[in-house]
Amino acid sequence: MTLDMFLQHLTNAVSLGALYALVAIGYTMVYGILRLINFAHGTIFTIGAYAAFMGIAIFNLQWGITYILAICFTAVLGMATEKVAYKPLRDAPRISVLISAIGVSFLMENLLIIFFGGRPKPFFRPPIFTQVLEIGAIMIPVLSFAIIIVSAILLVALTYLLYRTKPGTAMRALANDFETARLMAIDVDKTVALTFMVGSSLAAVGGILWALKFPQINPTMGGFPGLKAFVAAVLGGIGSIPGATVGGLILGLCEIMLVAFLPNLSGYRDAVAFVALITVLLLKPTGLLGEKGQVKV
Repeated sequence: MTLDMFLQHLTNAVSLGALYALVAIGYTMVYGILRLINFAHGTIFTIGAYAAFMGIAIFNLQWGITYILAICFTAVLGMATEKVAYKPLRDAPRISVLISAIGVSFLMENLLIIFFGGRPKPFFRPPIFTQVLEIGAIMIPVLSFAIIIVSAILLVALTYLLYRTKPGTAMRALANDFETARLMAIDVDKTVALTFMVGSSLAAVGGILWALKFPQINPTMGGFPGLKAFVAAVLGGIGSIPGATVGGLILGLCEIMLVAFLPNLSGYRDAVAFVALITVLLLKPTGLLGEKGQVKV
């Protein structure tokens, strides 16, 4: 393999890993505060893509405006889900909340099937994202660069929110010690709602970018990316945002490099995520960047 081909595969790997990381951060933020595995997160990812599809295919909106509206809609939906399905169970055993999350996921997935049907639909890809950049002998799709840049900007914005704002400080306080933070007059309800809003927004961005990368949507499209993003979150150390980012990038690298270097094994690319997860957890049960003493899943 030449250096040019390696760099091309590396760009694709970082692009895919950034998508996993965006979704994984949503998982890890909710788990970090509520110790809840939000199984509805993969369906939120799907709804983000469908909301963008509706804006363009049904309402004929401009694609940039549609993406912003889809992200806002998904963020509100994430907050509404928390109010309806999780908040009433906040002091209930964790298994009850977990079952509620699974129920919400199935409910939303089946509503999508009822409204849009189970058959895949083509997703509009703006002309700018169909172009390919030529850098020497390297051919890189503009979309791959766009995914990396958007993911980096959102990660920086999230870091600023967490470490330079009062709501971010409240979120970190709840993640460190929920009960003590509650006694310190932190508005738990608003902070949890903000967490779901941010996590759902990132899932919507991930869903739209995923639909642009693989221009087809269906009601179950969030299943496998959501599962892999969850694996990425656990791999990096669930509850840790840098861990979710590192986990996502590692998964993307493993998948693309497997296909590039061992094309005969490309059919096993989905198994890579779980092999990597098992290996890391056997060697470091808290995940790569997880803290000792965390409650693991």
